[in-house]
Amino acid sequence: MINQDDLLKIESQFKKELEPIDQLKNLEDLKVFYLGKKGTVTELLKNLGSLSIEEKKTFGKKINELKEFISTLIEEKKISLTESLKKEKLEKESIDVTLPGKNISAGSYHPISLVIQEILRIFSKMGFTFKEGPELEEEYYNFDALNIPSDHPARDDQDSFYIAEKKLLRTQTSAVQIRVMEKMKPPLAIITAGKCFRRDSIDATHFAMFHQLEGLAIDTSIAFTDLKGTLALFAKEMFGSNTKVRFRPDFFPFTEPSAEFACSCFICGGKGCPTCKHTGWIEIGGCGMVDPEVFKYVNIDYEKYKGYAFGLGIERIAMIRHDIPDIRLFFENDVNFLKQFK
Repeated sequence: MINQDDLLKIESQFKKELEPIDQLKNLEDLKVFYLGKKGTVTELLKNLGSLSIEEKKTFGKKINELKEFISTLIEEKKISLTESLKKEKLEKESIDVTLPGKNISAGSYHPISLVIQEILRIFSKMGFTFKEGPELEEEYYNFDALNIPSDHPARDDQDSFYIAEKKLLRTQTSAVQIRVMEKMKPPLAIITAGKCFRRDSIDATHFAMFHQLEGLAIDTSIAFTDLKGTLALFAKEMFGSNTKVRFRPDFFPFTEPSAEFACSCFICGGKGCPTCKHTGWIEIGGCGMVDPEVFKYVNIDYEKYKGYAFGLGIERIAMIRHDIPDIRLFFENDVNFLKQFK
């Protein structure tokens, strides 16, 4: 039998249980206990069926008032707890603007990237256009079309990284020249730079991966003097206006005549020092006039057009320019080494 005292006891008990609650989860559990499907107040409503009509009206109203009272207090408590938890979280996450800031180290370009950017800037001013090619190259572009014979040692597995039959990691950026000449017709002047790969024994001056820069110019009236002038201007822009250049005969399968390109040591001014091995000269790369056999592979009329090509070692230039004694430093990702190039 429901009576007024039962309702007052429930109300009083609810207030006592509500007061110490400081977590939203506990508040939800209290709500379920009193107002859930099997809650205390819900059970009272179910028991109204055993009362008379007059009692149903009287106690039904009082039970609903109790239900409304409990719902209101729970909602108010929920709002209060939510605000309190937000404030507590903000206090924990607040920033003291009076504290000294953290010293965050700024990043920088890799020295190889800096040298490549500088070289491309110089050649772009001379009218060269930058082109790129794949690092995973076909044997045809890397060897055949560059007039490299089938029995050349560079084609052996012990010298090149073959990935599949007739596919390898390019050993030279010269392969890009062939791809460009297939698509572009003369006159043209292009420059390319990127990674190359060879099975070299790693030491202070050799690495299995290195960067190369390649240049190519083709027109109807190009001569070896144009090649010399281009590289002389590059050397002066890269190493200083007093830099001198030297060309000595050499051999490359894809150029004829061919030459080794060197510049006077900008450390000692050509007098001789450890950097230039006391010769006064620093070898930079190879160059020459494009062999007519190469033009045949790309269907360019070698009687009408002439061209020159040159290749430069990026790491070598970077090592000379920044007095770096070991090529391995470029690839070790030592922060103490890299942060010097900010």
